[in-house]
Amino acid sequence: MKKLSKLVTTCFFSSRKRKALGWLGAVFLALLAWLGAVSVTIWRFGYTDHAKPADCAIILGAAIAGTQPSPVFEERLRHGITLYREGLVPALIVTGGLGEGSHLSEGRVGSDYLISAGIPASDVFREERSLTTLQNLSEAAKVMKREGFASSIVVSDPLHLKRAQMMADDLGLRTVTSPTPTSKYRSLRTRLPFLFRELYFVHHFHFFKQ
Repeated sequence: MKKLSKLVTTCFFSSRKRKALGWLGAVFLALLAWLGAVSVTIWRFGYTDHAKPADCAIILGAAIAGTQPSPVFEERLRHGITLYREGLVPALIVTGGLGEGSHLSEGRVGSDYLISAGIPASDVFREERSLTTLQNLSEAAKVMKREGFASSIVVSDPLHLKRAQMMADDLGLRTVTSPTPTSKYRSLRTRLPFLFRELYFVHHFHFFKQ
């Protein structure tokens, strides 16, 4: 009788354990499927150019090196110049404040770069307070309001743009996105870490609005 009782108890708990493991496996697979779907959305959105005529282009800030934009920032600036010269926008807004150890803001370095490339100073605007993507867009929105710009094109690296669009929508900006075709993130080795980073920050913004 004791042996039978022990066998029944063992089978009962083994069955519960198998069910628990089954549920955990199902949850894990569902999570993987969700992350995979969001990753595809970030990728496909970022590598699609949504540019159309607008009042200005907002060039999201990136690191600088002394008085020069970093290679990543430079490609964003170059794409902004292309949009301007193709007649899609009549004005460019450069964003970005003082980075750690810098004595010039990203906005200042970026606007100087645009002017030195032949963009009229009267068509170049900047903000120098922001330190994050959300702040980039929030401060750019203030410039837009001040200058009477109603619509914009957000310029950044492809994998950055889904989150940027989410933030712009949340701020009430009328905007579309245009990826840098010459992004420095070209190889799978550089793209994947960027994608994983954005996967985290997209969810972080969705839940915390930061």
